[in-house]
Amino acid sequence: MEGGLSDNLKSTDVTQGQSPSPDTMGDILTDFPSGPLDKYRKRASFDWKKLKLFLEGEEIMRFKHHIWRTMEDDPVFSRTYDRLSFEKLREHTFLRAKRLFEYDFLTDDELFENPLKVRELMISLGMYDWSLLAKNLLDVQMFGATVMNSGSARHQEFVDKCHKMDLWGCFALTELSHGSNTKAMRTTATYDPDTQEFVLNTPDFEATKIWVGNLGKTATHTVLYAQLYTPDGKCHGLHSFVVPIRDPRTLLALPGVFVGDMGEKLGQNGLDNGFLAFNSLRIPRENLLNRTGDVSPDGKYVTPYKDPNKRFGASLGALSGGRVGITGMCVANLQMCMPIAIRYSAVRRQFGPPSAKEEIPVLEYQLQQWRLLPYLAATYALEEFSKTFFMDFVSLQIGAMMGDKSERQNELGREIHAMSCASKPLAGWTARDAVQECREACGGHGYIKVNRLGEIRDDNDPNCTYEGDNNVILQQTSNYILSKVQSAAENGGVISSPVGSVNFLSDMKDILKTHFSANSIEECENSKVSLAAYRWLVCYLVQESTAKIKQELAIKDAFTARNDSQAYYCRSLALAYIQHVALQRFHNLAHNPETPADLQPVLQKMCALYGLWSLEKHLATLYEGGYITGGQPTKLIRSSILHLCGLLKDDAVALVDVIAPTDFILNSPIGKSDGQIYKNLYGAIMQGPKVLERPDWWREFCNKPVVGSLKNSKL
Repeated sequence: MEGGLSDNLKSTDVTQGQSPSPDTMGDILTDFPSGPLDKYRKRASFDWKKLKLFLEGEEIMRFKHHIWRTMEDDPVFSRTYDRLSFEKLREHTFLRAKRLFEYDFLTDDELFENPLKVRELMISLGMYDWSLLAKNLLDVQMFGATVMNSGSARHQEFVDKCHKMDLWGCFALTELSHGSNTKAMRTTATYDPDTQEFVLNTPDFEATKIWVGNLGKTATHTVLYAQLYTPDGKCHGLHSFVVPIRDPRTLLALPGVFVGDMGEKLGQNGLDNGFLAFNSLRIPRENLLNRTGDVSPDGKYVTPYKDPNKRFGASLGALSGGRVGITGMCVANLQMCMPIAIRYSAVRRQFGPPSAKEEIPVLEYQLQQWRLLPYLAATYALEEFSKTFFMDFVSLQIGAMMGDKSERQNELGREIHAMSCASKPLAGWTARDAVQECREACGGHGYIKVNRLGEIRDDNDPNCTYEGDNNVILQQTSNYILSKVQSAAENGGVISSPVGSVNFLSDMKDILKTHFSANSIEECENSKVSLAAYRWLVCYLVQESTAKIKQELAIKDAFTARNDSQAYYCRSLALAYIQHVALQRFHNLAHNPETPADLQPVLQKMCALYGLWSLEKHLATLYEGGYITGGQPTKLIRSSILHLCGLLKDDAVALVDVIAPTDFILNSPIGKSDGQIYKNLYGAIMQGPKVLERPDWWREFCNKPVVGSLKNSKL
């Protein structure tokens, strides 16, 4: 059964099953204010405090509480309903990012004691403002950590300066005309042995580095990816360099550097994305980050990697954790939009049966339950996956730090790469769709900016693009799966992997002989039904994708054949694979004997709902392959989804209480924990600037037009 390496890292993970009683944590696990949500909170079938403590553990809970309380008490992080100008927004974000250096929420010692705190720090800051998190991460991680991991002792000075804010870093890879195809980047770094310097050039405007976060206004240094040329004219491929771009004392661009700001985006406008080009900028030879390759003073290229493809993959190692992190960021957006929509739905009353004395909450309507509760189940499922997957990635990093060169370590890297290339799309698209559904489920009040659903939607949107367009990187996942199956077929071995995500494919022949066998709603309430269906689905899509590629190869070149096998085949395979992994991990948690008995029922219902709801989107393929026949299974799956929604309706408010951040962090009048949606929203509206004043241009209203006076005018 697939579980993940995180099972072996529980000592550094949340202490599920070992947490203290909620009674001992009254300082941070406080009761919510009494109000309109009391009715649903009293109906809950479980203790929300106990579930929160079980899922997070005391250490992580106290860590997050400290961060959020510190920010709430600091005027630098104060909230306002004022509409800030573009420049003011940038200024506020920078001042807050600067403040984070002073707080130093996570020391190196704490990080090594519990690596999960890295993830929780990211989520805690991001829930406050994703622009703030991005500004911090791009400096400390994408610049500082990349220099440390890709460089050597000669680069420690840059790392130290980054940690002291003596410089501000960024990460420049993407160019105007190339993004996903990193090998085709065209910025050049040509070595000059006479001066022992690299000369950086941008050959034309299409090779301009672009979309570089922090670069627009504040970055003084960048990790630059450029094609390395030695004096003999040979190109050694993409390499990374530390490049100064602005004077840290003045923030003015250095000679030979053309740098600017990209302007407003759809979201995250507190982050200054910029562009960058070079005109014969010279940097010392030592600025080449030399973990994967170096140039001697006389211009000879040396590398520990004999295979150029392995060196290229290692040189992009800084990106490997990005998709793992983005998966968690998408889940955090789910953990914000769901409390807003469900708390609102539990209080908002509309219509009711003729015999009713008052209108009923919209959460009582089956349609509202069907719209929202599957996304709540997805939030729990993807959180469990994201958290355990992060710990799998930590184990990979530990192996790298220990110098593990084993085949297992290499295979672990390939598997985590494949999983991350599918988990980012799954989490990103789930969050995208959930936020939109929440916005619509809150009616007109969901559209007003102060309730934050629009901000969450816009800030989540780039998660579907950066670190690889979702549809493009899914191909990496399907390639991995198909290669594992092909290798086993050719060598006669079993299919296995370090994390275990593909192990079941060894039984593919037997799995493909199975059929949907559930006959009742009660059977479908066990997530084993969905798991069995997903195993069949993945196996079937492996079979169909393999056949499709073979068919295309008979008449097309390999490149075109692969491209023409994505829609309905390889793309669907990658998504079904990662949905199965996520469902399996949630199932393992919900049915684990160490999970408290009084928490298992609600978790098991949520797991079953997520499985059936996700599976329902694949019904056409299940019918196509013969796993399902006739109309009864479809009716049963859909009836079970609605039944589970009804069972979970009374638990919904308590379930979002478990995952919601504090009111200060959530920053949504209709999502506040007191449930006073109308009072809070009215108060927020009244705090807006000039809400009771006439417009500055009121005289234009008094200056009446002459109707038709321009009808025959010639401009």
